[in-house]
Amino acid sequence: MNTTGNGHDLHARHRAVLPDWLALYYAEPIEITHGEGRYVWDASGKRYLDFFGGILTTMTAHALPEVTKAVTEQAGRILHSSTLYLNRPMVELAERVAHLSGIPDARVFFTTSGTEANDTALLLATAYRRTNQILAMRNSYHGRSFSTVSITGNRAWTPTTLSPLQTLYVHGAVRSRGPYAHLTDARFIEACVADLEDLLGHTGDVAALIAEPIQGVGGFTSPPDGLYAAFREVLARHGALWITDEVQTGWGRTGEHFWGWQAHAASGPPDILTFAKGIGNGMSIGGVVARAEVMNCLSANSISTFGGSPITMAAGLANLSYLLEHDLQGNARRVGGLLIERLRAIGAGVACVREVRGRGLMIGIELVKPGTDEPHPEAAAAVLEAAREGGLLIGKGGGHHTTALRVAPPLSLTVAEAEEGAARLEQALRSV
Repeated sequence: MNTTGNGHDLHARHRAVLPDWLALYYAEPIEITHGEGRYVWDASGKRYLDFFGGILTTMTAHALPEVTKAVTEQAGRILHSSTLYLNRPMVELAERVAHLSGIPDARVFFTTSGTEANDTALLLATAYRRTNQILAMRNSYHGRSFSTVSITGNRAWTPTTLSPLQTLYVHGAVRSRGPYAHLTDARFIEACVADLEDLLGHTGDVAALIAEPIQGVGGFTSPPDGLYAAFREVLARHGALWITDEVQTGWGRTGEHFWGWQAHAASGPPDILTFAKGIGNGMSIGGVVARAEVMNCLSANSISTFGGSPITMAAGLANLSYLLEHDLQGNARRVGGLLIERLRAIGAGVACVREVRGRGLMIGIELVKPGTDEPHPEAAAAVLEAAREGGLLIGKGGGHHTTALRVAPPLSLTVAEAEEGAARLEQALRSV
């Protein structure tokens, strides 16, 4: 494959054949040709420290030998068979995920993406409850399919208002903005629970509440610990299910917990858990975990042509083994804790930084116009560009205004690399 040539030419070819709505970062988009560890290189040979991991997907490291070896060996045996045949790697990974999920009597269904996983969770919940009413969180993002767009509480990612579902939006996922921001954590939870109770009093039967423990596209915002546990008590009284969207928060990224829902565990595990991204370390894996009576509620036959394919399952098994054997959750807690404190110290001296938030290696930096509380998307775009110029790749997001920077390196990040990235990000922030 030719990895050299003119980047402008490739960009022109991209625009000529791919959709206009297929977003690209940077005024002059880059082609990433290869990576190793926490670094990637573009087609011009420039090296970057990767603090975004292909949207939180390169979870362990680029070109991880254990994953590369597993994929190569499986490719030499068989790439594909579909779910119509027994599949040893799929069963083995399902056994491990079911155990790790914390859901009793769990069943696992593999998909090819987080969007498809959330789509399946909605199918299960609405079939089980026999209603199409869904509760979702404001500022949320759950995918780009017809059903998941309709439960996304973020207008920047909602191209249509048509929907197969009736969706109502609940308050509480954004702690530092909105009508309850001034309250203590305990009073904030009380107010959000009262809002949920009031909402349920005005609607019919609800199938489920779907929520990201930490919102990804929303700018790494989150509620106080315990909010979803309090919500679950209310939902249980109404027979409604709790779906936790762990596409970005799963596998120990938050450091303190293996799953994001475990910060809200007082009322027990969720009914349905969705996952994707990091488990494949770049391979297309998503999935749903649910207790057996929910997973088995479908009355029609179903298969998956590509979900659970032998080669992706081999990658997932190798990647998960590496993550657990090397305690990357602990590393996310330790190195992430150092990184967030370093970024908070930097932010304290930069006028446009409103807040540095997050946990583990999932950190958001919200930008505002200096001296105000107004979102500053132009600054976020400028910092993104400046960071790239300085050899650092980060992401952005955040509500309606895309005014937050997203920092989410591979979980094997070293202390030296965290310091290097923080220094480069400080230079980018101060240049704007």
